[in-house]
Amino acid sequence: MSGADAFMAIADPNRRFLLEELRRGPKTVTELAAGLPVSRPAVSQHLRILLDAGLVSTRAQGTRRIYAVSNAGFLGLNVWLDQFWTE
Repeated sequence: MSGADAFMAIADPNRRFLLEELRRGPKTVTELAAGLPVSRPAVSQHLRILLDAGLVSTRAQGTRRIYAVSNAGFLGLNVWLDQFWTE
């Protein structure tokens, strides 16, 4: 994951909302779409961007896909941001 991709991914308010929802626990696209004024296909597109940036992970459960926050993806962001903090 490159830092630029992750920062571009979190620049969109809808994607930040999705990450905040996923921070509370894994969810399906349908569950996530209930909180946004966009279609389920649009939510899926936003999730694809977050997935490509390494910020979320997905697993299949029957015919559904369950999305969750990827701690490893956020570690890359944290490492990059930490360089700006001085002791």
